[in-house]
Amino acid sequence: MNEEALEKDLIELTSEDGDAYTFEVYDYFFYNGEEYAILQDPDEDESGGKEKSIVIMKVNPFTDENGEELEEFVPIEEELMEALIQVARTRILEETDEENG
Repeated sequence: MNEEALEKDLIELTSEDGDAYTFEVYDYFFYNGEEYAILQDPDEDESGGKEKSIVIMKVNPFTDENGEELEEFVPIEEELMEALIQVARTRILEETDEENG
């Protein structure tokens, strides 16, 4: 495994159909007192001038039977989707501006 892959916070999610997908955690943020994560495909190519596609998931922290702190990523409610997309876009644009500024 290369050094860059070790630095990325990668998670694997399983779809309703049982297909496994790997995502990189781009950022965490809070909205109305709840924690959410912006996830992106770690293998998408940025060179095409297109934006990377993102997925927004709600983060539910929990403690397992061994006392280890873990996070569960769950789909967000449809009525929150548009507001969360706007928050995510703003965060991504701010970070991009900082990198380019």
